[in-house]
Amino acid sequence: MDTRNGFADAVGNTPLIRLNTLSDETGCEILGKAEFMNPGGSVKDRAALWMIAEAEKSGTLLPGGTVVEGTAGNTGIGIAHICNARGYPCIIYMPDNQSPEKVEILETLGAEVRVVPTVPYKDEMNYQKQAGRFAESLDGAVWANQFDNTANRLAHYESTGPEIWRQTEGRVNAFVCSVGTGGTLAGVSQYLKEQNPAVELVLSDCMGSALYNYVTNGEAVMSPGPSITEGIGNSRVTENLSGATIDWALQVTDQDMVDMVYRLLRNEGWFLGSSTGINVCGAVAVARKLGPGHTVVTVLCDGGGKYQSRLFNKTFLEEQGLRTD
Repeated sequence: MDTRNGFADAVGNTPLIRLNTLSDETGCEILGKAEFMNPGGSVKDRAALWMIAEAEKSGTLLPGGTVVEGTAGNTGIGIAHICNARGYPCIIYMPDNQSPEKVEILETLGAEVRVVPTVPYKDEMNYQKQAGRFAESLDGAVWANQFDNTANRLAHYESTGPEIWRQTEGRVNAFVCSVGTGGTLAGVSQYLKEQNPAVELVLSDCMGSALYNYVTNGEAVMSPGPSITEGIGNSRVTENLSGATIDWALQVTDQDMVDMVYRLLRNEGWFLGSSTGINVCGAVAVARKLGPGHTVVTVLCDGGGKYQSRLFNKTFLEEQGLRTD
């Protein structure tokens, strides 16, 4: 029988899906890695699994231990699922600028959720730093530390990258995605460059982030923002992103992201989140730059259900000066 052994074994091996209208328009094969089909619903299931597994291997996470993390939502959801499957309690710190749906999902999964004021990373009350300090204060606890724990990058080097190479039969010309922790782009980049140095690796950045400038100019300087996107963009270069081979970067406005998300919904039937909109906009830009006949892969990060109150709320969008038509 072709079966998976529990939750963890169901993570990964997601399909690569052709985005038909965009592929036809550009003359390229624009393919989305369907990470919303992971069992916890997002690309972050991979990082969650690898970080917990590496902590177990190292002996820092023992039976009865607690997993603590600071997250915009999806990594926490993945961690909560893995913790339930393996018998660990988890405590999640979240900034208060994220959609309430994510908090509700985490609480349903049994996580203890601590929503804290949104402040910059340099502030000691930043949600990530609060998570780290609390883990240190709790006996038997580990801080997942997705931004600087390179087990995150390893997840994509060992799984996502090889899957893309195999699924395209080595014919991928470019991989493009947004960055929050940097694990996805860095891990996939390392693997694909080892297979073919000519593959172009492109960072698609939201506004209000420093990563476009980091790739383009070598300095992590914030661009004008903010953005309504959740879980992507950063003011600093994480350990996961540090040293990654990235050929070039582009920026995507919120309006272009909204246009793309609603286009995918109305024209192709895909109900996806804001980071996917940034990714697909980037993939289209890369396809147009490369010209017809190329294969461009990006990531379909998660479903749209977590964003009903924001991205799919017309009143909210109007308040942000964004339109849906």
